[in-house]
Order: sequence, then C-alpha cells, then structure tokens
Amino acid sequence: QVQLVESGGGLVQAGASLRLSCAASGRPVNNYAMGWFRQAPGKERVFVAGTSRRGSVFYGESGKGRFTISRDNAKNTLYLQINSLESEDTAVYYCAADRDLVTPSGGAKYYEYWGQGTQVTVSS
Repeated sequence: QVQLVESGGGLVQAGASLRLSCAASGRPVNNYAMGWFRQAPGKERVFVAGTSRRGSVFYGESGKGRFTISRDNAKNTLYLQINSLESEDTAVYYCAADRDLVTPSGGAKYYEYWGQGTQVTVSS
C-alpha cells in the first residue's frame, strides 16, 4: 500500500502562490490514479485536480484556471501549484490515491488512500 504525506500549506495573503506537495512512499505513484481534494469548514470534500496512472492531468471545476497539477515519478511526489490565491481557497488540501482507478475520479469515495491534509489559509 502507499502512504501519502502532504506539505506546503500555510497562511498567505491573497494574490500569493503556493505549491503543495504530496510525498508518496511504499509504492510508485504511477501505480495509482491520484487526486487533490480540498475541504473548507462545514463543506464537502471537493475534487480539485488529478492524474491518471499514465500521467494525464484532469481538473475539476474548482481547479480550473489558477491550479496546476504535476507529478514527479523520480521523486514519487505529486504537486499542486496554486496561483493568485483567493480567500475562497482557504481549506484543508488532501492528496488521495487509488489502484483500481485508471483515471482520477471526482468522487472522494473512490479513493482508498489519503494523506493527513495540509491547511491553506488565505488572508484578504
């Protein structure tokens, strides 16, 4: 099985950029479809972006425009670049993986493995 550890979150001002990292261990990331989700207080977990096993990228509605997902197979790490941060981006960001998915799903229930999350707080 794979273990996922997110990092890179923090308190930033509106307009800044962040790069979140999801370091995987135990299995190669290209064995999994992977996704970034975010969850704001009192709201459901929402799909932001994901990668297929082959490395194709997919974006959810919340991830289009200012978000870029990438994967470094050599470092076994998934990234999420967020530009021009807005207060609405404040959330806990989670990395997820699943071996049965070929392409990433927008539904959180389809992922078996999750990281602990990293908090992103944007001040306006």
